[in-house]
Amino acid sequence: MAIGQFNPSNGNQGPNAEINMTPLVDVMLVLLIIFIITAPLMTHSVNVELPRAASNPLSHDRPAALQVSVTLEGAVMIGDERVDLATMEQRFREAIARDPKTEMHLKADRDARYGAVAETMSAAHRAGLTRIGFITQPSPDSPGR
Repeated sequence: MAIGQFNPSNGNQGPNAEINMTPLVDVMLVLLIIFIITAPLMTHSVNVELPRAASNPLSHDRPAALQVSVTLEGAVMIGDERVDLATMEQRFREAIARDPKTEMHLKADRDARYGAVAETMSAAHRAGLTRIGFITQPSPDSPGR
């Protein structure tokens, strides 16, 4: 803190530029003591006997999934069969009629035209498919590998 004396009688007109370090040192020593006391408590574990219960695993009924691929040339494949736009939309409608929770798993070639992918998604939307998942391949130099 800069505390100055603005008393013109002694000739010292400037502020005092010394910082009082005592409060800072006091606070740091108190924190150090607190950390020294609490550090061993953080590694202490308490053994707790938890109750045991028998249960059956939940059944997660997986909805039907349509595997749709868009090739580099823009061809659309449902499973292993190549389809055109009208047939694709009809297939989507049939799948929705069988199971309203049907999902579409869309896998597109990296260099495929965006238009072909957008047309496939648009046809799925018109048919009533609301669950669309994009299937990707991780790159070989990804950090997760």
